[in-house]
Amino acid sequence: MSIDREGPVPPYRQIADQLRKSIAAGTIPVGRRIPSLVELEQQYGVARDTLRKAVKVLKDEGLVETVNGMGVFVIALPEESEKE
Repeated sequence: MSIDREGPVPPYRQIADQLRKSIAAGTIPVGRRIPSLVELEQQYGVARDTLRKAVKVLKDEGLVETVNGMGVFVIALPEESEKE
């Protein structure tokens, strides 16, 4: 997965969108941990602050939650996929 650093959409939004699509597609199913910040940092080559913003977007949408000492887990599907 890659991001467009020159595009109009901020990198954290692009990453949140890609993670959301992975959740909707079942690549990261409900109950599973999303990749850690270290894994995402290696995958996207962006600062951890950018990744924290991306994860916050998903948290604010109610898609993921943090389990202390365990990671960030998917707790819901995006609304778009529930309507289909």
